[in-house]
Order: sequence, then structure tokens, then C-alpha cells
Amino acid sequence: QVQLVESGGGLVPAGGSLSLSCVASGLTFSNYAMGWFRQAPGQEREFVVGISRSGYIMDYTDSVKGRFTVSRDNFKNTVYLQMDSLKPEDTAVYSCAAQYGISWSRVGEINYRGQGTQVTVSS
Repeated sequence: QVQLVESGGGLVPAGGSLSLSCVASGLTFSNYAMGWFRQAPGQEREFVVGISRSGYIMDYTDSVKGRFTVSRDNFKNTVYLQMDSLKPEDTAVYSCAAQYGISWSRVGEINYRGQGTQVTVSS
């Protein structure tokens, strides 16, 4: 059974930082590109960033470029999202996703999703 479990969310003031983690189990982690998504209340789920299975190729949505950093550790089956200079509009439930393949594709099939962790940025 595949599981993606996120952690690290919380409440932070604007300008602050948070670091999210997503631990994967039940799959060969190094075979999957990984992505982070977010969903704010009343909004559709939004792509945030994808990282290739090697960890060398990243694809960020424009609104987080220069503020968020994605990384992965294939030995720990974990993908990370370092979020700096947070803004109130970053408030959302953040979830990770696994996509079989070399690099993340914004139009590719998502094979697995996690349940998410809440990030709240106060103004």
C-alpha cells in the first residue's frame, strides 16, 4: 500500500519560513518524480513545484520562484519543501504527489497523492 505522509505545516507570520516533508512508503521512490501542490479554501488545487527523480531538475510555479526550494533524499524516501518569505496568500493545505517517470510533467498522470498539511501565514 502506497502512502505519502506530509508534515511540517503550521502557523507562521508573514515573512517567516516553514519546512515541509513528505515521506513515501510502499513504492520505489527513486522511480518517481515528486511534486507539491496546494489548495486554499474555496480554490482549486494548484501546482507548486515538481522535482525529477534524480533531484536535479525542478519546475516551480512563478508565484513561488525565489522563495520556495524543493529537494529530495532518495535514501530516506523523502521530498522536502523549504518555504521562505512566506506571504498570506501562501496559506493553503500543501500536499505531495508522486508521478512515475524521470522528470515532473505538469500534464502527466499523478499516481499517488498525500493528504496534506495545513500552512497558515498570518499578516
